[in-house]
Amino acid sequence: MTDWDKELTVIRNAVRQFELPSVNIIEAGSSSPWAVLVSTIISLRTKDKVTLEASLRLLKKAPDPYKLLNLTGKQIAELIFPAGFYNVKAENLLKIADILVKDYGGKVPDSAEKLKKLPGVGLKSANLILGLAFGIPAICVDTHVHRIANRRGWVNTKTPEETEKKLSEILPEKWWIEINTILVGFGSNICLPVSPKCSECPLNSSCGKIGVSRHR
Repeated sequence: MTDWDKELTVIRNAVRQFELPSVNIIEAGSSSPWAVLVSTIISLRTKDKVTLEASLRLLKKAPDPYKLLNLTGKQIAELIFPAGFYNVKAENLLKIADILVKDYGGKVPDSAEKLKKLPGVGLKSANLILGLAFGIPAICVDTHVHRIANRRGWVNTKTPEETEKKLSEILPEKWWIEINTILVGFGSNICLPVSPKCSECPLNSSCGKIGVSRHR
C-alpha cells in the first residue's frame, strides 16, 4: 500500500531545485482565474518556456476577457506565437472571452462542467484551472502524471482519463491539487519519458521501473 505522504513529500523535495511549471508561475504572479485559464490554453502541446513568455505577452495586452475582445484573432495569434496551434488557440480564446462576458459577467466559472463547455478546455485543463485558480481539489492528469503513476505502479491504466479516475479513488484529497505540480517537475527533469535519470531519483531503490527499458 502506498504511503502517499512519504512518497509525494520525497518527490516534492526533489523538485524544489527546478523552476515551477509555467501555469503555476502565472498563477503565483497574478492570482487571477482568467490568467490561469489563458495560460492553461496556451500551454497545451507547448513547452513551458514558450508558454510562460506567450502568456505574459498576451496578459499584458488582455488582463481580462473584456480587453481580449478588443483584439483580433490575428493579433492574439501573433502575441502567443510560437505556441503550438497558435491560430486555433487564438480563436478559442476569443470565443472563451465572449462566453465569459455574455454568460458569466466576465468571470471564469468554478465548475468543471461549465469549464469543459469552453472551447479547447477538456478534463485535464478544467481540473488544473479548478485547482490553481480556485483551490478546489481536482486531479490534473497530464502525460507526466499518467506516465509516472503507471511507472511507479500506483495505477495500471491506459489513458490519462483512466488515471484521473483511478487516482481520485486512491489518492488522499490533500494531494489532488499539488500532485500535478510536483510530478510535472519530476517528469520534466528526473523521471523522463525516455531514459529516465534513475540514478538521480530519491525513489530509485523502491521503484519497479514499470515499462522502462533503458535508464541512466
